[in-house]
Amino acid sequence: MKLFLDSFWRAVAYSLHPRVIALSFLPLLIMGVLSFGLGYFYWDAAVDWVVLRLESWDLLKSVWSWLQGLGAGNLKTVVAPLVVIFAVTPAVVVLSLLIVAVLMAPALVRMVAERRFAGLERKNGGSLLISGLWSLFSTALALIALLVSIPLWLIPPLILILPPLIWGWLAYRVMTFDALAEHASKEERREIFRRHRLWLMAMGVITGYLGAAPSIVWASGLLFAAAFVLLVPVAIWIYTLVFAFSALWFAHYCLAALEKLREEASLTSAHPGGTFGRAASAPVASGDVQLPPP
Repeated sequence: MKLFLDSFWRAVAYSLHPRVIALSFLPLLIMGVLSFGLGYFYWDAAVDWVVLRLESWDLLKSVWSWLQGLGAGNLKTVVAPLVVIFAVTPAVVVLSLLIVAVLMAPALVRMVAERRFAGLERKNGGSLLISGLWSLFSTALALIALLVSIPLWLIPPLILILPPLIWGWLAYRVMTFDALAEHASKEERREIFRRHRLWLMAMGVITGYLGAAPSIVWASGLLFAAAFVLLVPVAIWIYTLVFAFSALWFAHYCLAALEKLREEASLTSAHPGGTFGRAASAPVASGDVQLPPP
């Protein structure tokens, strides 16, 4: 419990660090660059393609004719850009967040290691390729669990419990692996997973619930269309901050757990028998039968 709370407050404090705040604006910057580039090269072609599809769709021909009679026949020239925006925005957002996840998590782990665990040996137990495969496999399992559990969402309390539990399990697996990839060996990583599974899972569930916060902003953007352009970047920024806090929390917890594990290992190597070793090394009294060591 002490390690759980200590790493939590340290993650909160680190989240206010100027470097973390600057990194939190990275997806907005990437979104801006991607949007400008796509708009510069493909905007006209995309809008023309959508207008052509709207005009050729039999179901909408009567609607356009009716609007033409009302003097609003040019409405499709307004609808087409909106269709392009709503179609492209999710793809741009997801791509930006994936780029940030790949770039941000290692940077935050290195930041924690440099400032707090500078003397911790790096054993590089997980390469970038293994980390990517681990994340893909874990994500696939989480998606399968989500699909299987959808019928249970009809039971009112479970819709508030099952998705955060599944995403929490995913966060626990992925973020723990990323936090330990550079510093822990394969055996050390497995041992930390085994010893701290419940606490790490609790951290994942909490961050899973925190990750639902941007959904409220997304919903507000859909309800208040006039503020959509403003609320979407706010939601993305909140999501990035939650991601940064989660990465920092797991980094503080896992690296502290790794440091403690190595301290225990060094003590064990210095005193291999511990209490039993001292007892075994004691002189044997006369008449006692000395048994061979196990």
